[in-house]
Amino acid sequence: MSKPRKPGLEKHEEAQGTKRASVQPVAPFASVLPGAIVSRRAADRLRAGHVWVYASEVERAAFSDSDGDGGPALVPVADRRGVLLGTALFSPSSQIPLRMVARGILDQAAWLKLLDLRLRRAIARRKPLLTTENDACRLCFSEADGLPGLIADKYGALVILQFLTKGLFAAGVRETCVRVLREELASAALSAIVERPDPRIREIEGLPAPETEPLWTAGPLAGQNLRVQFHLNGLEFYFDANAGQKTGAFLDQRANYAAVREWARQLGATGRALDVFCYQGGFALHLAEICGRVTAVDSSRASLEVAELNLAANRGRIGGEVDWVEGDAFAILRDWSDAGEKFDAIVLDPPAFARSRRAVEGALRGYKELNLRALKMLRPGGLLVTCSCSHHVGWTDLEAAVASAAADALRRVRLRERRGAAPDHPVILTLPESEYLKCLVLEIE
Repeated sequence: MSKPRKPGLEKHEEAQGTKRASVQPVAPFASVLPGAIVSRRAADRLRAGHVWVYASEVERAAFSDSDGDGGPALVPVADRRGVLLGTALFSPSSQIPLRMVARGILDQAAWLKLLDLRLRRAIARRKPLLTTENDACRLCFSEADGLPGLIADKYGALVILQFLTKGLFAAGVRETCVRVLREELASAALSAIVERPDPRIREIEGLPAPETEPLWTAGPLAGQNLRVQFHLNGLEFYFDANAGQKTGAFLDQRANYAAVREWARQLGATGRALDVFCYQGGFALHLAEICGRVTAVDSSRASLEVAELNLAANRGRIGGEVDWVEGDAFAILRDWSDAGEKFDAIVLDPPAFARSRRAVEGALRGYKELNLRALKMLRPGGLLVTCSCSHHVGWTDLEAAVASAAADALRRVRLRERRGAAPDHPVILTLPESEYLKCLVLEIE
């Protein structure tokens, strides 16, 4: 049961929301310095509900000498006229230096109270999703939960924290997160709370080195605190906080794993299946519950080794044979399609091909090539599930790439379902970047 909320915190957050309709001119802007003035385009976007300001849109910034280390963690933000827009987390080295957290002015103490409140609310949204069959989920999803740059993932008894913006490295933030997580998950028998950075984001954002020791552990520090088993849709998976890609499993695909299994069953695509970019076997193991044989491809040997552990842990539920293949997916699909290999079901779940708008054209060529090869290998009545986790590739773009591949392959493709990320990765309508995962379920004639 959630800890009762402290009186006044809800009123504090509501008060921040009322600023939108009653903002007052700040004249001169120096009255709220240190702070930043942003362009009209940025101001219009913030008023429409977005929360990012890009580096090219910061027209003026001033900070006191005492702030140190590139500036303060929190800064007030105003438009060109000096009208206050709110308070933002500040990351001086980032291409997104300002991420809004409130529509009024916050000091550090008020921000920590707001952090406490929003993190508790984020966890409360996920608690109904946590069961014995699903004891892993994303507890906090950054901007989607009003906490830009903060990611919290639960894997069984282990929680992984990521701080992806410089403003979150201010005093008290880690302590607040750990305290809230321990209180809200007191019944979950947590073993440890660990900070684990994304190396690419750390470099881009200019973030300091993370903590080397767990932020909290239930007992004496030992390797077993950081190695856990967790469950997705009743299947067991391994996670080791000291190793592996990203921060663990792809929790955003949890609902899609189960959906693909059911679609394969419904379409009778239960013979031979192929999982491309399988990582640690999420789709492969779910398909192996109903398919006679599953082949899973990934370029990472380390990922395939974990996938084999996951397979062994689920032998009581999985009847199909599973083959792990290490190699380049594009080359393998080209060779197999040319050789006439056939499958009843194929899943394509590649990494993000387009990390910027400039990369979209090349990404679409990649998506088309993958889907073209898959279409050539699918038997009539087969199932194709094709995914994109590139925000810059929209639904229309992805569907057009698949349609073009279908035309070249001379196959009729019937769209059965459009799917996104699991419910623990909510989408904010005024923040399109929060909708990044796209999954098409297709029946092939």
